Amino acid sequence: MTRPWETIIPGPAADFAAALTGQLPVLETTRLRLRAPQLTDFDAWAEVFCGPAGAHLGGPFDRDAAFTEFTATCGLWLLRGHGLWTVEAKAGGEVLGFVLIGFEPGDQAPELGYLFRPAAEGYGYATEAATALRDHAFSTLRMDRLVSYIDPANRRSQRVAERLQARRVADHDGSQVWLHRPVGLAEVSGHTETAGRRMDDVQKAAKGGA
Repeated sequence: MTRPWETIIPGPAADFAAALTGQLPVLETTRLRLRAPQLTDFDAWAEVFCGPAGAHLGGPFDRDAAFTEFTATCGLWLLRGHGLWTVEAKAGGEVLGFVLIGFEPGDQAPELGYLFRPAAEGYGYATEAATALRDHAFSTLRMDRLVSYIDPANRRSQRVAERLQARRVADHDGSQVWLHRPVGLAEVSGHTETAGRRMDDVQKAAKGGA
C-alpha cells in the first residue's frame, strides 16, 4: 500500500512542484531521456535502494530510508543547482534508473552517480546516461572536478567508470575514488539539452538578466 507521503496531493502545491521541475534541464541521448525526478519515480528508486544494489550504496535500506535518500537527493537542485535526473527510455517512457551529481557528507568533490533497476542492467544504459551527464557537468555547469565513489565490491559500477574513461586515483572512507575528466567535448554530438528553458536561460534569470 502506498503511504500518504509518497502520494501526490492535487492542488496549487502540486502545480508549483510541476512548474519547478519544468525549469530543470532535460538531456537526451540516442535512446534515453534524462529528466527532472517526480514523486511517481520513487517506486523505481526504492527498487534500487531496497534491492541488492543497496549494499553498495550504504545500505541495506528499508522503504522509508530509501524515501529519505530520494528527497535529500532531489533537494540538491535548490541548494546547488544540480541533483538527480530520472532516466527513461525514449521509446515508451519506461523509467530505467537514475543518474545524479551529488554532494553528501564526507564527499570531497561533486559525485557522478548512476543507479539502474536490475531489469535495465546489461544494456549500456548506465554508460550512455552517465556520459551525457558527465559532459553536461563539464561543459554547461563548468565543473572543474567530478568524481565517482564506488564500493570496492561493485565491479559493475567500476566497469562503467572505466568506459567513461575515469581513472581511479585514491581510496576514501572505504570507497574507491574515480576521477572524471572532459572527453572530446568539442566533438560531442550524441546528446542534447532539451529543457523548456535551457540552463543558460535559467542562469540568466537567476542573475536578473531574463
